[in-house]
Amino acid sequence: MPYSFDSIVRFSETGEDEKLSLPGILDYFQDCCTLQAASIHQGLHDIARRGRGWVLSAMQVIINRYPAEGEPIRVTTYPYKLQGYLGYRNFSLDAQDGTFLAVANSWWTYLDIKNGQPARLTAEDIDGYVFDEKLDMPYAPRKITLEGEASAREPIPVTRHLLDFNHHVNNVQYIRLAMDCLPPGMPVSQLRVEYKMSAREGDILCPVLYQKDNVLGVSLNDPQGNPYAIAEFTAKALL
Repeated sequence: MPYSFDSIVRFSETGEDEKLSLPGILDYFQDCCTLQAASIHQGLHDIARRGRGWVLSAMQVIINRYPAEGEPIRVTTYPYKLQGYLGYRNFSLDAQDGTFLAVANSWWTYLDIKNGQPARLTAEDIDGYVFDEKLDMPYAPRKITLEGEASAREPIPVTRHLLDFNHHVNNVQYIRLAMDCLPPGMPVSQLRVEYKMSAREGDILCPVLYQKDNVLGVSLNDPQGNPYAIAEFTAKALL
């Protein structure tokens, strides 16, 4: 079943345009799903005691409008499928009148923490979840193929402030780093991101920017060219 919480866009969550940033939207979605899982005793620490953990494999986010500083918002997550070792969730960010500011689809992988391999879900792992229908939104493929002319950017060392509970770079931090490669003020109306492997403190991220028409892609690679994360940003006029 859906899980929601209400908030107000804070100054610290806004960008130069005084609106909630794209990473800010992703932070809200991340917080919403962790709160929902904890509310049914399937939170980070609950499943860690079983030697398990969820990792985000990919996400698609469509932004209709970025809310302004001080604007009331509601954040909702809709888990709609758990099967094998995979989980699927929608998200929405709603305005006070109930209209969608942003919607998202996400793919998750359930892992055995000790060996880092996918772990099949058991009845205990699924207990408490009530599933919803998928949101009515345009669904993009999970896999991303970057196209256009490639240009390398300056390497980025992974420092401690980028890490999270799992001691690797947080999902949203990859997006913040990738957005530094975009033209200033680029109006992003859709984000697709695919997570390939985890970067840890001391690793080096080597960004490569691709551009084709109004779609810009950023591959955050290791020094050998293997991607940690691939992000695709679509720019167009926003509502």
